[in-house]
Amino acid sequence: MGSEDTDGLIYDWNTADKAAPSQPPQITFDDETLRDGLQSPSVHDPPVDAKKEILDRMASIGIDTANLGLPGAGESHCNDIMELALHIRDAGLPIRPNVACRTVISDIEPVADMIQRSGLPILACCFIGSSPIRQFTESWTLDILLGHVEKSLTWARDHQIPVMFVTEDTTRAHPDDLRALYGLAIDLGAERLCVCDTCGHATPDGTRQVVSFVKSIVEAKGREVGIDWHGHRDRNLDIINCMAAVEAGATEIHGAALGVGERAGNAPMDLILANFNLLGWIDRDLTALGDYVLTCSKHLKVPVPHNYPIFGHDAFLTGTGVHAAAVIKALKKGDAWLADRVYSGVPAADFGQRQRVSVGYMSGKSNVLFWLEANNYDATDDALVERVFAAAKNSDHLLTDDELHAIASEEH
Repeated sequence: MGSEDTDGLIYDWNTADKAAPSQPPQITFDDETLRDGLQSPSVHDPPVDAKKEILDRMASIGIDTANLGLPGAGESHCNDIMELALHIRDAGLPIRPNVACRTVISDIEPVADMIQRSGLPILACCFIGSSPIRQFTESWTLDILLGHVEKSLTWARDHQIPVMFVTEDTTRAHPDDLRALYGLAIDLGAERLCVCDTCGHATPDGTRQVVSFVKSIVEAKGREVGIDWHGHRDRNLDIINCMAAVEAGATEIHGAALGVGERAGNAPMDLILANFNLLGWIDRDLTALGDYVLTCSKHLKVPVPHNYPIFGHDAFLTGTGVHAAAVIKALKKGDAWLADRVYSGVPAADFGQRQRVSVGYMSGKSNVLFWLEANNYDATDDALVERVFAAAKNSDHLLTDDELHAIASEEH
């Protein structure tokens, strides 16, 4: 079906009677799978060769920057980070590496050696707690925090280490504290500021307000400084908050494969990319996104939930009679575009997937006929059709291909 033939087939309430949104500036993506993702209580820390494979998959989907770890966690972590940085360099991956550091010189010092050995502009993401509740718990004052920032970022600047300044728990921090902390970081040469929803507290309105506030700090300083958004999914508002952050002025979005990370996890990078692509905010080939998801799932030992959007087993599989019948009719028209959309809000082919039809207790005969034809059985054999249909109606689940083959192959 040509594009001129598809007009009017979908009425889009997402954009109806709404002024066309302004195209956001170029958005970049920072993948936290190998740092914050590994802080998940349920993932396994993979060997360094597996981490290199994950980096390769990141490159295949256009990830711009990747956090390689926390140098302050110890010598083995520093060794892995160094190997990963060298892999990025030697494989020519178009990914800029970054690392997480507390705002103390001892955490930042190893980055100087990594930059010298790799020749890469590794970004030191220097983080510090900012919210009143954290300050009270730690017996910190704002002056103590500012002292740490001034000492550590001055050292980084003097040793030509590029810095992203990160305030933890930004979405629960007082604006006066944020103005002081971010303002000092800008004065000391930070090239990016990261706004963090560390505890997954923010709503979309809160996200817009805090990102807009940080943007006003940058504008008042008169320097070109990037703004990042790092969101967690404790309230399951992670993806909508990423969208709100971009609308408010964030230019780099953080995420991790399958949403792994501390507690309930991070915003899932795979679904961020898919949604931003569907919004028209980015334009890239994401047919390799499934490989990225499966590679991370394998090496982190995190199963993909069966109902996970786009990449779960059930995402594009239907056995319900009415739904399947519509997909089958579209496929019989030889129209892949139509089949991908008639019962799906996400076009499977855009992400390297396909619509699938199976047979189960809620199926009609059209499911049976379609499955038999697709698997080279004689769909005109009425006895065969009835046998499969009866088995499906008597089952309590959607039959697997193996089960259907066994039923279809029974001797009678």
